[in-house]
Parts: sequence; structure tokens; C-alpha cells
Amino acid sequence: MPDFNTEFIQTLFNPATTELFRSELEAAINALLKTELAAFLGYEKHDSDGWNTGNSRNGYYKRTLATRYGELHLEVPRDRNGDFHSPTLPRYLQHTNALETTVIQLYQRGVTTRQIADLIEQMYGRYYSPATISHISSAVTEQVQAFHSRQVAARYAVIFCYATYLNLRRDSVAKEALHVLLGITPEGNKEVLDYAIYPSESATNYAEMLQGLKTRGLKDVLLFVSDGLVGLPDAVKQEFPQARHQSCWVHLARAVARLVRQKDRKEVLAVLKEVYHQDDAEAARQALEAFLERFCGKYPRLKKVFQLHDSLFTFYEFPQSIRPTIYTSNLIENNNKGLKHHAKLKEQFPNEESLERFVCTFYSEYNRKQGEKVHRGFREATAELLDMFPKP
Repeated sequence: MPDFNTEFIQTLFNPATTELFRSELEAAINALLKTELAAFLGYEKHDSDGWNTGNSRNGYYKRTLATRYGELHLEVPRDRNGDFHSPTLPRYLQHTNALETTVIQLYQRGVTTRQIADLIEQMYGRYYSPATISHISSAVTEQVQAFHSRQVAARYAVIFCYATYLNLRRDSVAKEALHVLLGITPEGNKEVLDYAIYPSESATNYAEMLQGLKTRGLKDVLLFVSDGLVGLPDAVKQEFPQARHQSCWVHLARAVARLVRQKDRKEVLAVLKEVYHQDDAEAARQALEAFLERFCGKYPRLKKVFQLHDSLFTFYEFPQSIRPTIYTSNLIENNNKGLKHHAKLKEQFPNEESLERFVCTFYSEYNRKQGEKVHRGFREATAELLDMFPKP
């Protein structure tokens, strides 16, 4: 067998690199098959120990095995009695499951069946029809359905509502709003509860999603956190009348920054930050009044920013250890930034189904990683949060 390391270095950046792996793998498996037959018979080829044993070598037959490196042309040895079966190469195996794994991973990431069929032919030298690809990928579609229908916890301390925009092709390409609901239980376990794709963001869309969650087991929510979407506080109250609402202070700060000249922005935002870092709600209200009195003379439109929000200080009603998490929607916004970073690789999604698969894969992995973790500050607050829920 040639020097693998030398050939690897020489061909690493050559378009034919995969041929090296294919040929080496083919030679290695053929050698292994011969070794397995020798072990089965109990003697090496041409060894006198094999005389009069009642069984002997009987040539070989050819097999083709499709792998991630291309087709392997194998020579499977036979014994005269027909008793030898290779443990390395099951009798009816014609390709490794690496190919199916690749298909499913591509499908999860939003690649169309036609594109996958073309890619598989280029990468593996094996053609899979779009119908075959769809059949292999049916498990992913089932995963999407399972995500949207799975049971959720009955109680969540907080649910974050946020939408991010992704390019989606229908007849033409346009940005559409991916609505996301992320919840944290009183014990501090967080998960993406659901997501839905709509042409634009609206409070009605979130209400529809919450109705779906109620059919899946959701009964009580202490707090909803969102940006400045008009109508959302009323929409969530309609579904969960006893729930509170908190406007995101980071979004409020961004709105303030847009109304202030560049040279004043650093000072204005520093003073605003002191407002929501006060020890209690009363002190925060006084700090806000002082802020408006100080800057509204120069920037009178600042006052309207805060008049549009009547849930500025709800987070003060909750345990101090979790306040840094709930006065802003940063938790879900940062999560969606990760989603958009991965989505950039696609530029656009060819249809809603491909976007669904991509998003489901991303959030399923997020839930898997976060499922057993306790979010910062919630361990200390669990008992107090449980006590805040309505009594049966």
C-alpha cells in the first residue's frame, strides 16, 4: 500500500483529493476481507495447515459499496462450503448510512430535494432521484411536525416574544417575519416553545401562537417580554388575563438614540441606563422624570417614546436575581442572531418548507443544549416565582 501521508499532503488541495481516500479505503477493506476469511478458515492462503480440513478458498465475487468518498469496488472472498459471511460487509449492504445522514443534514438546512440530488451525484458519484431524497428526508418533516405539536410545561415564569426577518421565496424573494416564543420555567429551564412564519410581524400572530400553546398544555404565564410592537400587551392579556407585560429597555434605548444627535448620544444613553438600574420601581420612575426634564427641552420628542409604553417597570415586581434577564428581550434576540448567522449561508430559502426545516433543526438543537441548564438567577428565585402564580 502506498505511503498514505505523502500522498495525502500532495493531493490535499487537488480536486481529486477524494479519490485518494476512496482508493485507500477500497484497498483497506479488500485486505480486511481477506484477513477475515483467513481467520474463519484457520489458515493463511497456501498454508499446508489447510490441507484436508474440509473447506478451502473459492475465489471471490465483486461487490460495489457507495460511501462518502465514492463507490468502492470490493472483492469479497468465498469459501467452498459457502459458510463465510463478512462481519465488516453485511450481505445486503450496498451503501453506507453516511450517505443518508448527509441527505438528512442537507435537508435540515433548507436545501431542496433537487439540489441535494445534484450534490449527491457530484460528491458520491451516485444519483438519487428527488423522490428518493424526499423519502429519506421524511424523518425531518416528521421532526417539524413533532416540534409544533409537542407538549409544553403548564407554567412559565416568563415568555419572550420576538420576530426576526429572513429571505423567503414565494413568487419572488422578500423578507418575512419569523415569530419566536421562548419561555423560562420557574425552575429556570428555557426552551423555544414555538415559531411561526408570517409575511409581517403583528400582535395577532403572537396571539394565534399562544392559542396553540394553550392546546399543548400551557396554562399560566407570569410575564411576557417584548419590544415595542403595538398591540402586543393587549393581545397577550387577552390570552392570559393575569399575566404581566414588560417592554424591552434595550429597544427603548435604541428609539431614544435615533432621536438624539451623535455628539449627545453617549451622555443621553448613560443617564437613561441609570433609570432602569435603580433599586426599586419608585426610584426608577423618579429617575425617568429627571431624565425627561433634563433632555426634553432639547429633544422634545423623547417624551413620546415613553408615553407609548405603560409597562416600563413591571420587572421590579419580580425577584431581584432575575431582573437583569427580564427587563430586556436580549435573551431571545441573541438567540435569533445565531439563527440569522447560520441562515446567511443560504442567502434565501426557496420555499416555506425549507425554511421550516432549517429553523426547526436550529431550535431543536438549542432546546437540547439548554434543556438541563438553569438560567442565571432563577435557582435563587424559584420558590418566590412559584408563589406568584394564581392559586388553584
